[in-house]
Order: sequence, then structure tokens, then C-alpha cells
Amino acid sequence: MKIIKDKAIVEDSWVHYHGEGEMPDGNVIVSLKVWQETDLSGRRIGLQLEPDQHPKDISDDLDNFELIAINFPTFHDGRGYSYAKILRDRFGYVGEIRAVGDVMRDQLYYLQRCGFTAYEIKAGKDINDAIKGFDDFSVKYQVSSDENLPLYRR
Repeated sequence: MKIIKDKAIVEDSWVHYHGEGEMPDGNVIVSLKVWQETDLSGRRIGLQLEPDQHPKDISDDLDNFELIAINFPTFHDGRGYSYAKILRDRFGYVGEIRAVGDVMRDQLYYLQRCGFTAYEIKAGKDINDAIKGFDDFSVKYQVSSDENLPLYRR
């Protein structure tokens, strides 16, 4: 599967595993429940957070995850933006933060402003069109994870 990572289209080496059937080989992104109930030692692990799973609940475990995937089950659920910002600014997480679920071009510019670095584009949407979303705006007015000075101070 292709994803957008660091503003480039790349082949993804991670597989989502939700606890059903045998765990696949290689790099896996697991749910919080699977993380809590399964011995995953010796594996490269990514964790997927759902909108009702706040980053504070995993703040002591962040060193165990090479990536945090934040699920957007619907376009209208914006909690994931806050979760990425909290992971970056409050908890100092420096690994990959990936947007998954209902992720489309219109969101990419804003998602990266909050600290996302990778994006699984919604099925049925054109990844080549979506990547152009990073260029939809040329000026950042306010402070965020990708800009530490407001426009009037630059």
C-alpha cells in the first residue's frame, strides 16, 4: 500500500493488526487493546489510537512505539488533531504520527501543522491528488507544531 510520508508518496512497510487471526510478520500497527494484552517484545510496533483513547493514557509507554497512528473514523471528528499536538508538544514524541481512516486532501495541510508526518489516504481517493494538499496555502499565520512564531513576529 502507498502512503504519504514526509510529503512524499512511499510504499508502506507497516501492517494493521486488530487482534483477529495470526499476527502478521514484520512491522505491525496494533490497537491499544492488543498492545495491552499481547506480548510484542522483539517487534517493531506502532500503536493506533481511536478518538476516545487520549494520548495521556500511553504517555509512559511512548518509547515503545516507532509510530502512533491516529484514527479519523469520520471527516467530522477532529480529536485526532489535538492528540497529535499533545503528543508533540506536551509529551515530546518525535516518532512518526500517522493519520488513518477518513483522511483526504483537504486535511493534509492542517494535519501536518499539528505534527502528523504520515498519512494513509482514504480508500477511493487519489493519493497523487491528495499530496497537492500540502501546497494549498503558502502562509502560516499562527503558531503550531510546524511554526513557532506567529506571522506578525516573523
